[in-house]
Amino acid sequence: MGCWTCCVSPLLFWPALIGGAVYFLRKYMQGGQFTKQTDETGKVFIVTGANTGIGKETALEIAKRGGTVYLACRDMNRCEKARQDIVRESNNTNIFARELDLSSLDSIRKFAAGFKKEQDKLHVLINNAGVMHCPKALTKDGFEMQLGVNHMGHFLLTHLLLDVLKKTAPSRIVNVSSLAHTQGSINIDDLNSEKSYSRIGAYSQSKLANVLFTRELAKRLEGTGVTTNSLHPGAVDTELTRNWKFLENIFARSLVRPLQWVLFKTPRNGAQTTLYAALDPALKEVSGLYFSDCKPKDVSAAAKDEKTGKFLWAESEKWTGVNTSKLD
Repeated sequence: MGCWTCCVSPLLFWPALIGGAVYFLRKYMQGGQFTKQTDETGKVFIVTGANTGIGKETALEIAKRGGTVYLACRDMNRCEKARQDIVRESNNTNIFARELDLSSLDSIRKFAAGFKKEQDKLHVLINNAGVMHCPKALTKDGFEMQLGVNHMGHFLLTHLLLDVLKKTAPSRIVNVSSLAHTQGSINIDDLNSEKSYSRIGAYSQSKLANVLFTRELAKRLEGTGVTTNSLHPGAVDTELTRNWKFLENIFARSLVRPLQWVLFKTPRNGAQTTLYAALDPALKEVSGLYFSDCKPKDVSAAAKDEKTGKFLWAESEKWTGVNTSKLD
């Protein structure tokens, strides 16, 4: 009997120990949670890229809290399906699917104009949509796709909605950036990646642009009652990883998927910092900060470079054809 116990115990002990370690590691990696209860009834929200991933989870949670949510998406079939899912899960019918292609300035202008015809208030604009590590491509207006969608499109959208945000103040602008901004630099001599292109480099540049835009916008909005903050949602298991080249290999996928399950956040947990920045009453007058795991975090030195921030702002004006001098 003693020998049997000696043999069996290690067989049970080690799998149990490893399983427990994996469980607690996965739980730890899910990050900070926004647990405050808020009532968003009567408030109007826009969430870009809300048909999947953290955008959909963000919209769902706001809907559960009573908010009126506009899902702004490029693919209207998927957007309508997401709308139906959210209405069903939240029992909130004030959820609207609207077309917004951030790779088209015309589409952005059309969305903003249509929204203003329907609503005269906007409490929170959540600039969530993004593309990551995609092969080199251009937007309809000739911008490098990652910078064009992740930054330029949201720059124009934000500008077009500022009048409504100001009228609705106190209101908020939330820009979903990434820890990748710490690896990025603004290529002043080749902002549009015409001379050379790197999937990772262009993505990191676009995420740095999100933080620089947030910090510069916060200065220009002082005294208006409109705040703006950026954030890192964490490493999240979403469709954003679809362009990771090494995952095209089936063997690599079979190795990586279990690691992703352990180390990456679920979309619901990935949405927590967005919800914190959008809804936490304590942040009513907080602007220009960067959050991760529902807490303020420092940004990279490049993100604090005011000269680069002003350069990017000026280029963004030129590229999108807007005049933001009235914000100064």
